[in-house]
Amino acid sequence: MYAPPVDLSFNEISSLTDALSKVPRRGRRPLKPNSQGKYLSRSLRLSNNSIADVSNLQCVLSHFLVQPTSIGWLDLSFNKITSINIVLSELQELRVLYLHGNKISNLADVDILGQLMNLHTITLHGNPIAYMEDYRNRVIFTLPHLKRMDFSAVTPQDHIWANDLSCRLKRRSST
Repeated sequence: MYAPPVDLSFNEISSLTDALSKVPRRGRRPLKPNSQGKYLSRSLRLSNNSIADVSNLQCVLSHFLVQPTSIGWLDLSFNKITSINIVLSELQELRVLYLHGNKISNLADVDILGQLMNLHTITLHGNPIAYMEDYRNRVIFTLPHLKRMDFSAVTPQDHIWANDLSCRLKRRSST
């Protein structure tokens, strides 16, 4: 059994190295560190901070989690992230990724997450990309294993529309 999330939200963290000196927030179920000060959790909350760069994420995961490669849920919402870093593609067990309320402006950045076969839930609303044409269809086409996007279900019809968009884009580029 895994522990509750390691919660570093609302900590005024501006860089991930700042997180290393923080103590996780207490929740309903208290976290108990092992003898090395690490937690048997598969979830990390870093929401509502001022993080712009996540390139040191592996260091933070290794610092707080007993099994950093087994992280399944990551909350980076409401930060200042401007792009999806390649380091996220290394989290092969990731199932849930919250990135809403950031500053991600390049829809092609979502392609980086395409190799995360276990990713079934993502949030990207509240980013500049959410206002781009065909935003939902492009994300669903890029991440075909999604079951939920922006807190709503991904339906079979969504997959049809995403595939249709892909066909239209291929036809345009070949002419």
